[in-house]
This record gives sequence, structure tokens and C-alpha cells, in this order.
Amino acid sequence: MLTASAMGHFEAEIAKAVVLALFVPLIISSGGNSGSQAATLIIRAMALKEISLKDWWYVARRELLSGLTLGLVLGAIGFIRIVLWQNMGIFDYGQHWILVGWTIFLSLIGIVLWGTLTGSLIPMFLKKLKLDPATSSAPFVATLVDVTGLVIYFSIASIILKGAIL
Repeated sequence: MLTASAMGHFEAEIAKAVVLALFVPLIISSGGNSGSQAATLIIRAMALKEISLKDWWYVARRELLSGLTLGLVLGAIGFIRIVLWQNMGIFDYGQHWILVGWTIFLSLIGIVLWGTLTGSLIPMFLKKLKLDPATSSAPFVATLVDVTGLVIYFSIASIILKGAIL
């Protein structure tokens, strides 16, 4: 329901640039999966006493680097796919296809980075509040990152595609 609300907020952008809707599954799954994986690893490390709350900055730095690296790789794959499919005639992304490619590239970097940071820090935040970090399980983190990921995606699209498609 939250994802539908987020997409509804950007309904005008989707109507003007239907091509953006093609990448929503990629955007959602990349953010949700990276956040869920980060949360799982942090909850495990906390349970095994490999990290504690005082290690939050270490965790944030590590996940920042991990998220940036993974985001760059996924973003590059998305960009290359758009370039190849456009040039091979497999799919026509429209006149401004290169801007769509940059939108996907930058969005995936931002969303995966956000997912890894969110997924790794929410369990620590819950522990600080004396709540069970395991309650920040994969569905919770994935939903949070999915919804915010759509906001990141459509915000980046609004900036890059303004005056071209939007």
C-alpha cells in the first residue's frame, strides 16, 4: 500500500515518461534486497557479539563503501543494458534514452546505498531503544527501502529528465 502511495505521488511523472515504470521492479528489488541483506548481517553480528552499539560508525562506513560499490556495479549494468538494447534495436527507450540510462545509473547507486545504510543501522537503532533488533527483519527493512527508493528514483528522474521528457 505504501509503494502504491509513493507511485501515486509521482503519477504525473509516470504519465509523461511511461519508460520510468519499466524500471520500478529493478529499483524496488535492488533497494529492498540490499537493505534486507545488510539488516540480516548486522543482526547476526550483534547476536554473536561481533559488534556492539559503539561500533555504529564502523558499520556505517563499511556499509557506505559496500553500498556504493554494489550500487555502482548495478547502476553500470542497468546503464549498459539500456545502451545495448537501444543500439541493438531490442527496445526503443525514446529520443532521450541516454538520460533514462543516467537516471537508472544514479538511482541505483542512491537506492542501494540508502538500502545498505538503512538495513545496517535500523537494528542498531532498535537495540539502542532497548528493542529487539530482529524486529527490523527483512520485510520491514525491504518495505521501508522500497518506498523511500521510489521517492529517490522519481526525484532523480525529475532532475535529470526535466525539460526533456518531464
